[in-house]
Amino acid sequence: MPKAKFTNNLINETSPYLLQHAHNPVNWEAWNTKSLEKARKEDKLLLISVGYSACHWCHVMEHESFEDEEVAEIMNEHFINIKVDREERPDVDQVYMNAIQVMTGAGGWPMNIVALPDGRPVWGGTYFRKEQWKDALKQLSGLYQTKPDEMKSYASKLEEGLQQLQLIETPQEETPFTTAFLNKMLEKWKKGFDRKNGGSQGAPKFMLPVNQSFLFRYAVQKDDKEIFDQSLLSLNKISYGGVFDHIGGGFSRYSVDERWHVPHFEKMLYDNGQLVSLYSKAFAFTKDNWYKEVVYKTLDFVKEELTDSTGAFYSALDADSEDETENKTEGAYYVWKKDQLQDLITEDFSIFEAYYNINSFGKWEDNNYVLIRSKSNEVIAEEFNLSLSQLEEKKKNWTKILKQERDKRTKPGLDDKSLTSWNALMLNGYVDAYKAFGKPEFLKKALENAAFLQKYQFREDHRLWHNFKNGKNSINAYLEDYVLCAEAFINLYEATFEEKWLEIAEQLITVCMEDFQDKKTGLFYFTSSRDEALITRNYELNDNVLPASNSVMAKNLFKVSKITGNREYYDLANKMLKTVQPQIKTYPQSYANWLDLMLNFTDPFYEVAITGKNAISIKRELEQEFLPYTIFAGSVKASEISILRNRFKNDKDLIYICSDGKCDLPTDSVEESIKTLKQF
Repeated sequence: MPKAKFTNNLINETSPYLLQHAHNPVNWEAWNTKSLEKARKEDKLLLISVGYSACHWCHVMEHESFEDEEVAEIMNEHFINIKVDREERPDVDQVYMNAIQVMTGAGGWPMNIVALPDGRPVWGGTYFRKEQWKDALKQLSGLYQTKPDEMKSYASKLEEGLQQLQLIETPQEETPFTTAFLNKMLEKWKKGFDRKNGGSQGAPKFMLPVNQSFLFRYAVQKDDKEIFDQSLLSLNKISYGGVFDHIGGGFSRYSVDERWHVPHFEKMLYDNGQLVSLYSKAFAFTKDNWYKEVVYKTLDFVKEELTDSTGAFYSALDADSEDETENKTEGAYYVWKKDQLQDLITEDFSIFEAYYNINSFGKWEDNNYVLIRSKSNEVIAEEFNLSLSQLEEKKKNWTKILKQERDKRTKPGLDDKSLTSWNALMLNGYVDAYKAFGKPEFLKKALENAAFLQKYQFREDHRLWHNFKNGKNSINAYLEDYVLCAEAFINLYEATFEEKWLEIAEQLITVCMEDFQDKKTGLFYFTSSRDEALITRNYELNDNVLPASNSVMAKNLFKVSKITGNREYYDLANKMLKTVQPQIKTYPQSYANWLDLMLNFTDPFYEVAITGKNAISIKRELEQEFLPYTIFAGSVKASEISILRNRFKNDKDLIYICSDGKCDLPTDSVEESIKTLKQF
């Protein structure tokens, strides 16, 4: 490798995104005490640029501006320049994203903020063309030299506004959770349904698995045909679309169009973990083999592309990859020309062409095709006079041929850091797949990842690290790390009946109470009290692509209370939901996980205790049903867990179905139990 012309302090970081910028002529620093003190000491404005390794427009702005020596000269002379990986530092990203949205009404990445030396923001935006960027920086540096007091006054007003965003009013009167409230929220939500393509109206289109998961549960539990049909439409259109990789498996981050056709080609671990859970649960209810194929293919992708030998899961694959001219372009690894496909699929091309729309419907740009389905297997089989098994064989052959050909291409860049929260989502996905399909390998992968988390991400005091790369951690964990880990370990307990997983989940909840809780509201801050303070300390209350960390915490408290009998946990979950309930009315789509929790309060929720030497196999039969309003506990020996205490009999397998602490007489019949649990 030739020696780089420039090297800045990012060379000492482990984040792949930060390392991408280590040879820019810009004197980048990482976000740390030293770089922030430098700004104060030199009385220079901070230029905070936030992005992530798989971000296409981040790469574009780097190439146009941050690799340009003329631009770098302006940045270096007037600013302390800080690069932030939003995935490593979601706390920093969250604070300044709030600021951007207040200032401009919109947000996104790359995110570029100019702040006073004390960190308070005064200006910001997302992607800028080179000349725009230069002009803005010159004006801002000039303003700070000539009218610093005006900038400071603006910063103070903005800071006050940002702090107002975090004010949570505790409801003065008790508002019961009711089915009427849920129905009202769903009526409001329905107005935004895309009745043709699934998901929400408009483009770009994000899968938002939290939303889809709640809607599917609601539809089944309430026997709501309209929402059920919409849920299946969404599940089918998403997985038929180009956002699902029909050759290699796995999902891209979102679709740039309304019909899920052309993806923003980056593949993120957090999407894939949650979508594995979603399609596994959908299979448990529908028994639709297409959903099974989606899950299996996605897990093949995760195993092949995003799994480390330690059991850790990597973060992402880049959107950009090299084309045949060795230029990096978006989606080059995934797209096809028609003549290429004709050369490769020498038999049955007419069937292939119809199946994956190698026509005007599937055409993208520059004569490239993104594979997209529009018809079911049954319809295609009938059109070409094939049996379903014959069509499946042809599909397997096409996939094999195209995968072998695609493997010859240069793969997209890999973001090989591991994040605790995202690993927990993928662990959860494996557990949900194991529950739905019973494949031992899925549980094995989940346990391997749990072992990785225990070995590398847990400290001796049950506290966590957020990041892991090359055997190193450097960032204290956030609320999302704790709550998503706890959720995954509760799920792992349900799948195995090994009590250690429940104990770990309870330990994590205890740390959250100590380090993150606001005692006044009962809610939890995103950052630990042990961390250095930012300009605001935020709550995360509304869902995005990831569920809101407070909603996951509340659900964990509810579930653990049902197994252990801890009434304080139940009451706190109730209090948190009541505190957030007024906000849900404004935009229910952003509070899907809270609405999911509300269903636990408005409708029957069952605790199922299984004891006896065959407890595991009985559980295996039960959990292959779609029973989102249940939690399982069990043991093959006597247990001191509240719900299992004094219920084990040496010579009997017993199933206890309980609700609100009251239990029916035990039975040994799985069929009878399923019938009882499905009486809604």
